[in-house]
Amino acid sequence: MSQEPAARQPLEPAAADAVRAYAARTRADADRFASALEDIAANGLPAVEDCTPWEELREAHLARLVTQRPALA
Repeated sequence: MSQEPAARQPLEPAAADAVRAYAARTRADADRFASALEDIAANGLPAVEDCTPWEELREAHLARLVTQRPALA
């Protein structure tokens, strides 16, 4: 007794465009990450003096998030 897969429901054009844009951003992020890993594999880890502490990166990211999202009352 075989079951046929359910028919897919097409997305609205704007939703399809949004999904494609998200896929492109995700792919670009993955490419940058892979590039960083390949650089580490080829050249080793950077010197500690050349790195940004994670606390500074976290605070900068949180500051970006605050500007993107309005404060909750």
